[in-house]
Amino acid sequence: MTQDVLAAFPAIEIKKNESLSHYTNTKTGGPADYVAFPKTIAETQALVKYAQAAQLPLTVIGNASNLIVKDGGIRGLTIILTAMKRIQTDGQRVTAEAGAALIAATKVACQASLTGLEFAAGIPGSVGGAIFMNAGAYGGEISEVVESVTVLTAAGELKTLTNAELDFGYRHSTVQDYHDTVVTATFRLKAGNQKKIQARMDELNTLRAAKQPLEWPSCGSVFKRPTGYFTGKLIHDAGLQGHRIGGAEVSKKHAGFIINVDHATATDYMDMIHFVQKVVFEKFGVHLQTEVRIIGEDVDA
Repeated sequence: MTQDVLAAFPAIEIKKNESLSHYTNTKTGGPADYVAFPKTIAETQALVKYAQAAQLPLTVIGNASNLIVKDGGIRGLTIILTAMKRIQTDGQRVTAEAGAALIAATKVACQASLTGLEFAAGIPGSVGGAIFMNAGAYGGEISEVVESVTVLTAAGELKTLTNAELDFGYRHSTVQDYHDTVVTATFRLKAGNQKKIQARMDELNTLRAAKQPLEWPSCGSVFKRPTGYFTGKLIHDAGLQGHRIGGAEVSKKHAGFIINVDHATATDYMDMIHFVQKVVFEKFGVHLQTEVRIIGEDVDA
C-alpha cells in the first residue's frame, strides 16, 4: 500500500516509516506509516480523497506544538501541512494557509499596521492548529479575530465556515467535532499604529520568555484551566515542580509545562500527565483535563 501511495503522488514529498519525533515540539513520537508534505490546497485535497477511497486512516498535523504522538506511532497516512504557509493581506484582513506559523501571521499583521493579533505573538502553533483549538493567551483568543475558515471535510470537499459556524469555545471549535482539515483562515483586524502593535508584541514575548521554559522541548500548556483555579498553582502547591519520570520533568519555571530534559519518550510524557492528574486530584479534588492533543498508538498496540 505504501508503494501505491508513493506511485499515486510522485510530485508530493512522502516519507514512509518516518519517526514523528523529528516534527513534534516535544521531540517525541513513534513512526508514521507514511507522511506527506503537500504544498497546496489541491494536493491536500487529493491526499484526503485518496485516503478516504483507499480506507486509509488519516491524520492531519500542523507544526505539532501542542501535540503528543504516542510511541507506537500512527497508522495510515499522516499529512503535515507546514509547507502550506502563505500569508497575504487585503485591507484589514489577513488570510493565512493552515501550515503558516501563527507567529508569522502576527508579524504580517504588524507590518500592515493591523491590530488584534498581538496576543498571539508568542504562541508557537500553526494557524490551522490555532483554529482547531481556539488558541489563546494574555486575554485574547483566536475566536475574537477569525472572520472565516476554509476546511476540507472528511470526504475531501472544500467548505467555508463563518465564525459563528465554528462554534468556538474554550480550547474548542467544530473542526474537532467533524474531523475537518483547516486549509486557510481569514482574520478580520483593525487599523492600528505599527509601533504600538510591535511594542505590545515585544512586551508579551518578554513576559512569555520570563515565565515559560522556552529553552526546553515541550508541548506547551498541558492542561486546561479548571473553573475557579489556576493549573500552574495547583501543580506547584502539590509539590510536583521538578518531578521527573524518565526524561520528562514538570518544569521548575512554570508548573503547567512538562519539558523534555533527557531524551524523554511519549510514554514518559503520558506517565507524567497521569501522575500529575492523580496527585492533584488526591490533594485538591480537582480533575485536570488535558489541553494537549494526544494521538497515535501505544507501543504494544
